[in-house]
Amino acid sequence: MILDGKAVSAKIIDDLKIELAKKSTKPYLAVILVGDDPASRVYVRNKKKKAEYIGVRADIFEYPANVEESVILEKIDELNDNPEVTAILVQMPLPEHISKEKVICRISPQKDVDCFTPENVGRLTIGMEPYFYPATPQGVLMLLDAYDIPIEGKHAVVIGRSNIVGKPMAQMLLRRNATVTMCHSKTENLEDIIKTADIVVSAVGKKIVRCKMVDKKSVVIDIGIYRDSNGNLTGDVDFEEVEPVVEYITPVPGGVGPMTIASLMYNIVKS
Repeated sequence: MILDGKAVSAKIIDDLKIELAKKSTKPYLAVILVGDDPASRVYVRNKKKKAEYIGVRADIFEYPANVEESVILEKIDELNDNPEVTAILVQMPLPEHISKEKVICRISPQKDVDCFTPENVGRLTIGMEPYFYPATPQGVLMLLDAYDIPIEGKHAVVIGRSNIVGKPMAQMLLRRNATVTMCHSKTENLEDIIKTADIVVSAVGKKIVRCKMVDKKSVVIDIGIYRDSNGNLTGDVDFEEVEPVVEYITPVPGGVGPMTIASLMYNIVKS
């Protein structure tokens, strides 16, 4: 069965819109955009459009690429101190002269809907409740829950150790009582490890999961998304090979991507 992220995401978004329509107080999302990166502009515009669709007030604060770091930090301080602002996003990547670490650490954890700040990451790591969960891993769990796919007691293999996806994905699966193995570019015998998994979550950005690594009971979650040599969007899983073999699989596009947006909107409403 193909896990339809578009359909599940659309339902979550519409439910959030209905929920917000009943509330007198609305969330306020502030997005900081630095520079003229075309992809970043598209991402920010889409986030704003989706947020406004569900009833969130959303403003974009734009700065030229040569803006001084102190200006961005002062703006974050201003947004932190504004009681009307409930959610803050700083679009990455930032220009090289601006410290990503300084910017992330400056955001109030209570408004950190990306779950990037050390406090929220630390809370997640030690088993405390973070103010928000990272959007992509949370979206993956939302998708699994929508299809009533069991997690507790299952062996989950997470491929990729990024701070945004791989590491928090492993932590969140552990919180759901899965047995988790983390793999990465230096892992030896990767194919043999994947063969032992009930749930495979791949987020590395290259074709890595093949049909010989999975079976009819496998759940395969493909978070990787990039363009192949022909310019087509693809993921970490050889979909044509793997889809006929496994029990559940996410497509690329249309799987985890829409769930990430739905999860982010969930966090903004929660804020």
